[in-house]
Amino acid sequence: MERLRPAQRAGLRPLPTPLPVVPAITAVFQDLVLPARDRDLLLALAVSLDDALEPLLEFDGRTAAEIAAAVPAGRHLVMRAGRARFVDPRLEIWLRAHTDPAVVGVVHERLSRVFHHRGDRMSADWHRARASLDRDPGAAAELTRIARELSEAGHPDRALLLAREAAEHAVGVELDEARLVAGASSVGAGFAVEAAQWLGSLFPDGTERYRLQGLAGLITVRAHLQGAVPDVDPHTLRPRSDDHDDWYSWTRAAAVAAVLCAERSDRTGMRAWLDALRTGTARVGAERELRDPAVALCWLLVGESDVDEAIGSGPLSGRILRALRTAVNGDIDLGLRVLGAADATMDTDTDPLVAGFEHSPVVRAYQAVVEVLLLVWRGDIGPAREKMLSAARDLPITMPFAGLGVVLARRLDLAVRGELGPVSRALTAALPPAVKIDVIVDKGIEAFLAGAFDGAASSVRLWLDLGAPQTTLSVPGLDEVALRWEVGGAAQSVVAPPEVFLAHELRLRIATTTDGRWRAERDEVHASARTLRSPFARARVEAMLGIQCAIRDEHVLARGHLLTAQHLFELAGAAAWARSIGDRVARLDPDESDASVIADPLASCRHAWAQLLTAREVEVAMLAVGGAANRDIAAALNVSVRTVEVHLGRVFTKLDVRRRVELTALAHRTNQHL
Repeated sequence: MERLRPAQRAGLRPLPTPLPVVPAITAVFQDLVLPARDRDLLLALAVSLDDALEPLLEFDGRTAAEIAAAVPAGRHLVMRAGRARFVDPRLEIWLRAHTDPAVVGVVHERLSRVFHHRGDRMSADWHRARASLDRDPGAAAELTRIARELSEAGHPDRALLLAREAAEHAVGVELDEARLVAGASSVGAGFAVEAAQWLGSLFPDGTERYRLQGLAGLITVRAHLQGAVPDVDPHTLRPRSDDHDDWYSWTRAAAVAAVLCAERSDRTGMRAWLDALRTGTARVGAERELRDPAVALCWLLVGESDVDEAIGSGPLSGRILRALRTAVNGDIDLGLRVLGAADATMDTDTDPLVAGFEHSPVVRAYQAVVEVLLLVWRGDIGPAREKMLSAARDLPITMPFAGLGVVLARRLDLAVRGELGPVSRALTAALPPAVKIDVIVDKGIEAFLAGAFDGAASSVRLWLDLGAPQTTLSVPGLDEVALRWEVGGAAQSVVAPPEVFLAHELRLRIATTTDGRWRAERDEVHASARTLRSPFARARVEAMLGIQCAIRDEHVLARGHLLTAQHLFELAGAAAWARSIGDRVARLDPDESDASVIADPLASCRHAWAQLLTAREVEVAMLAVGGAANRDIAAALNVSVRTVEVHLGRVFTKLDVRRRVELTALAHRTNQHL
């Protein structure tokens, strides 16, 4: 790892080719002696674009059986089903590091002739370019063309390899095209730093056609690396000519920038880019295919899904937009079927918003993140986590929706494990420093599930002080401790299905109900909770009902609600939540001799009662619970005795108790069950 640059370790640049040789690899092969023929054969496999066996046999001149029987070549190769690979992949690294460059060049030249004879123009040009000691502009154009095709077919890693080689040999306009294709391939693969370098080299003086074609990609990677869409006037980037294709490229860049602003809840930037989008689509006649779905996606992402009902084509402005809107309107199952339809039908629709990237890993990452989000909304926590782990192995999960995939990975780990796992930690470390995700609530959830209510409350108080930052596309947080979705006194836009809002409302009602209204409210909330289809959402409501019943000494009801919650959490695959509820069930009838149960009630009650009482009323209530007389409370708070009496009266009314002894009993029950 020390040999890799930070951007490579974070997945923002591709790994070097070949990988650097390290002492451990050298030690394994230090005594290996290879005859020239065997060395050349193994080296040919190491430098080839794929693992096809037939070209290697033509290169070497022996049959597969003869090579398998040869010593030492046969010991180092596995040949099966027309493919060849190294027994130990480290041998490829050692060979390329310890072979004279002149020998490597000769092997490339021989492979070029083999592939030319076989009619494989791409491989022939690749090896010819690699063998050349001077620039070979003739090979550059063909390599760039093939790289573009590979990128658009969803193979950005290989496309980048070819485009890089093309850029080594190209000059003039062809060099700009090679840089564009290298940058576009890097965007598709999620290599943001690599893409910024290639595409940035086209500005400000690159060929206008390629500069404008690369604009959308450059804005995308800059937004990911900087945490915000670049603050530029869209009109300063407009084409200098009247060429239709140039204007279309600029218009598409405006659409992409508007969506990226919407992902980051930047309405001001979104509106500026949407204005540019409207100008461009009016000029190129792309209102229906590009403007309408881009506008619809933008407003959906900022929490106003009813503004525009347009749907586009392809993966992002078509399937993903349709799936999100369908789920937000209440039919999550249909939304998941929309996402899955592409795999079943081998959908090849062009998406004007991400043209050329429809099959790229970065767009597939968008689809994977949305699928995981919908599974979470449906309450399938276990399957959602498995899907996220699978996607994280192959796709740039950190890029979509301003890091939403990382937030989901962390919350799913907490729900299942009770702590962050290695994948979610790695994803967090891979985020560029400028991308900020909410980690404070994660600490609160971890503390809450471990039974440390005070720690959870402390984390959530800090989160509220920081403005309650959260993703617009709703991810389950910890409203068991903080039941407010407000920032600056106004409701924050949250995009979610109706069930998410209903479950939040039910938890709010549970937390703020007084004893006088408790029984009626409990029955109403319980009846509403039974309509929730998400086992995870209903389990959280049942858990809160159980805790509040326990606080009121209704232990039979409490046990029923808590056991229901535990079973539902298990059904959802949220193992850590299930364990936490199991611990609460065990505490319903604690051993009175257990000193750990008798705890200072002040910290827990202070936060729990803050949902109903003012800050001064909480102070008065806590001192009263501690046994202080009114005169002592007045002295401690530097107020009059009459003021204490007024505050205490309001506390009694809000908490629906009549005497200090009832207030004290309520405080201890609250502490025990929180």
